[in-house]
Amino acid sequence: MKKILKIGSAFIGIIVGAGLASGQEILQYFTSFGLWGIAGAFVTTVLFAYVGMMLVWLGSRSQKPSHKEVIYGVSGRFLGLIIDYIIIFTLFGVGVVMIAGAGSNLNQQFGIPIVIGTTLLGILIILTGMLKIDRVVNIISSITPFLIIFVVIVSIYSFLTMDGSFVNLDSVAREHDTNLPNWFISAINYVSFNTAVGASMAIVTGTAEMDRKTAAWGGLAGGFGLGVIILLSHLAIFAKIEEVGSLELPTLGIVNDISPFLGVLMSIVLFAMIFNTGISMFYSFGTRFTEPGTKKFKIFFTITVIVGYLASFVGFTDLVSSLYPFIGYLGLVLIIVLIVAPFKMRREGKLN
Repeated sequence: MKKILKIGSAFIGIIVGAGLASGQEILQYFTSFGLWGIAGAFVTTVLFAYVGMMLVWLGSRSQKPSHKEVIYGVSGRFLGLIIDYIIIFTLFGVGVVMIAGAGSNLNQQFGIPIVIGTTLLGILIILTGMLKIDRVVNIISSITPFLIIFVVIVSIYSFLTMDGSFVNLDSVAREHDTNLPNWFISAINYVSFNTAVGASMAIVTGTAEMDRKTAAWGGLAGGFGLGVIILLSHLAIFAKIEEVGSLELPTLGIVNDISPFLGVLMSIVLFAMIFNTGISMFYSFGTRFTEPGTKKFKIFFTITVIVGYLASFVGFTDLVSSLYPFIGYLGLVLIIVLIVAPFKMRREGKLN
């Protein structure tokens, strides 16, 4: 059970920084559709549970340090090449967004210039990237419980202090802009985006567990837990949409409303979750091209983070609204492959 929870926490930790920690992602993908965002959250929970189970299981089964061999193995040469490049693009792109998000986080909470937050995260990512994969997984999984605690606190507070009726809040929520057409496509896009984000590191995480059944249960638990956090986050932001809808980091705004002290703690936790996803993205990007732990990897990894740091100054909200949906549509290919993979492997006699 301990291993299952560790794997589940690691899977959640890989995705939350990119997918929901700030609240901006939840606002655009779920809350902007009002009450229908609840239905979207249920759809994502089911899909995330399956995706998490498959990705971590595939990693445990393959025992490969990079996603490349796994993806080519389950999807074939041609489709594997397409998915491989989608993941490569996603890893770097989301890594850039995380660095930008770190700057926005510290700027909103403490008034610190954005360049300081982005620089701090960039340095932390580079230093952590020099560690072995088991140390990286331990760091990621250890931070996740703190975010879950804060999400529960924020959700309870939001409902207890909610002003106005659900009908009025629904109307206000729907006024917020989104690049997605409806709640169902938005939910699918959100899962496919986060699958593209988390696929590589989830596979790498699976390699740290030799027992395939334990790995699968860990991925399933992580996916289900992620869905619950998404639902709670959506409801919290929905209940406070009039107060925090215009903020770059709505979740942080709600916590500050509860208590300035808790706001400081939440800002630190949020920075840690952004760091989680940032290190996951750049580490996975590095392992795709070089052998982890080698001098070549460390040089390549450092250069990649520096380039990502320079690209991050486009701005956090603009990057989320434009880059995330685009990656989500690309990631649909990977979702389809993961759904078909068990049937394909069973037919080929490879499924244990």
